[in-house]
Formats: sequence, structure tokens, C-alpha cells
Amino acid sequence: MNGLRCIPLINGVQPSWANLEVNIGGFPIVGITKITYSDKETMNNIYGLGQHPVARGYGNIESTCSITLLRSTVERLRHMSLTGRLQDIKPFDIVVCFIPINGSRLIIHKIRNCQFLGDGLEISQGDTKNEQTFEILPSHIEWH
Repeated sequence: MNGLRCIPLINGVQPSWANLEVNIGGFPIVGITKITYSDKETMNNIYGLGQHPVARGYGNIESTCSITLLRSTVERLRHMSLTGRLQDIKPFDIVVCFIPINGSRLIIHKIRNCQFLGDGLEISQGDTKNEQTFEILPSHIEWH
């Protein structure tokens, strides 16, 4: 097996949606059905003598985020804005925390200085659940 040890379970717990807690601007959010976030760093090989890179250059880190919220949560968030527009809410942090259970470890990610890029409503006849996905502009992500 290439000298690698395979350990099938570590404390028997995989972080999952069931032990997730999300805070927006310091308030716990229960009307969230999806969150996606990532960061990407510009990296380039630098060539000198020969055919292979002699160094690597590093550039900007770009963070992205989107959240899907139930309509009732969206309307509550509007109260954080003087105009009612989500884009006019002052920059806020989103804290994503996996609460430890059965000996698992605490995992905390902080999505910093977020702002909504848009606002809107989408609802159709027959909908029993109204949710909307919003693009968020963060400054950076702290992966603890």
C-alpha cells in the first residue's frame, strides 16, 4: 500500500450540515440552506535558464462567496440596512462553525468584510419554500 496507513475513522465524526452554525454580522442564521465560499491565489512559474521553472511568483488572493437564504431570513436581514437594500448593509463577517460532537474538533471559518452584490426576489406558482441565492463579496477568508 505504498507505505501509507489507512485510518478509516477519526473519532467517527465527519463535519456535516447537521452540526453547522452560521452567523451573519454576529447573529445566528437558521434560514440558510446553502453556503459556498472559496479563495484562489494567483501563482505563476518563473522561468530562467533551461526548460523548467526556477522560481514561483505569488500574486493576489481572490475570495468568493454565495449563500442561499429562505425569504423570511432575507427580510430580517433588510433591517440591517437604512434603505432596505441588501447592498446597503455595512460590511459584515460571516462565521461558519462546525460544532464539535462525539470528540470531533471545533472548525471555524471567518468570511471577512462581506457585502451583498445584488438583491431580488424569485418566486413561482406552487412554491412552498421561497429561497434565493445571493452572491457575496468578501475581502478575505480566515481558515482556522
